[in-house]
Amino acid sequence: MQILNKISKHLKEQKKTQKELCEYLGIEKTAFSDWKSGKSNSYKKYLPQISDFLNVSIDYLLDKETIKKTGVSIPVFGDVAAGIPISAIEDTVDTEEITEEMASKGEYFGLMIKGDSMEPRFTTGDVVIVRQQDTAETGDIAIVMIGNENATCKKIKRTPEGVMLISTNPNYEPMFFTNKQIEELPVKILGKVVELRAKF
Repeated sequence: MQILNKISKHLKEQKKTQKELCEYLGIEKTAFSDWKSGKSNSYKKYLPQISDFLNVSIDYLLDKETIKKTGVSIPVFGDVAAGIPISAIEDTVDTEEITEEMASKGEYFGLMIKGDSMEPRFTTGDVVIVRQQDTAETGDIAIVMIGNENATCKKIKRTPEGVMLISTNPNYEPMFFTNKQIEELPVKILGKVVELRAKF
């Protein structure tokens, strides 16, 4: 089916998996296979969530428009340094476009990935689209400022005692900060990663 081919295409382009989509939708990971084989058409009721997950419009998925929504340009930074608010950063390395619908939900910026701590999913040169917010929950991938260091991209795991910042590259040990350290260093969440735009 054309709509499922589109979904598969965008999953591949965004380095997302069918399993991740199913987890996002809260359904069994076999559901996508059932959709593609024609055993089920339940995907129709999930179209709003699928469009959010892939950052495309429902009309686009349904062939009512031929291109993804475009509209709002956001800055891409090479670094985010301690002590400088996002709104005050002047040095940009690129720009990316997000949909007007997405832009209406908050303030966004892009950050270029450096280093290999988040491989294999995030590699040097990739750009992550970040929604500015000062909180992140367990399982979120966030941009975090630790003390006077530049911002870093890490997976969040919260505990009653503090927060763990996890690299997806197993060669890097997780970093744990107590609630006291979070306040004193400080450890600040700058935003939640909502999309990866891989560079080929």
